[in-house]
Amino acid sequence: QVQLVESGGGLVQAGGSLRLSCAASGRTSKMGWFRQAPGKEREFVAGISWSGGLTNYADSVKGRFTISRDNAKSTVYLQMNSLKPEDTAVYYCAASFRFGGVPTAPSEYGYWGQGTQVTVSS
Repeated sequence: QVQLVESGGGLVQAGGSLRLSCAASGRTSKMGWFRQAPGKEREFVAGISWSGGLTNYADSVKGRFTISRDNAKSTVYLQMNSLKPEDTAVYYCAASFRFGGVPTAPSEYGYWGQGTQVTVSS
């Protein structure tokens, strides 16, 4: 059983930065960050392999967001820079045990955190 707890969300002005953290209990493998804005579907933001050697990002966040992990601390991070109002959403971390590359579909992830709110004001 895997339990995930996100933290680090908040209110920030456009152009600002936030770092989200996801603390995991239990064994994890590939990890991902997703977000969901009101009235929209949950969308992939970034993903990382267990070793950290493979990452992928949604086009909308490439060059602005960075995913990383510290396996000694069982924690995954999402550094978000140059934030835009359209980044406003609830951000979720998730764990996947699927074989192959880092998945981008929510259905490929079996464990989810409770989410943390990120609000970017213009």
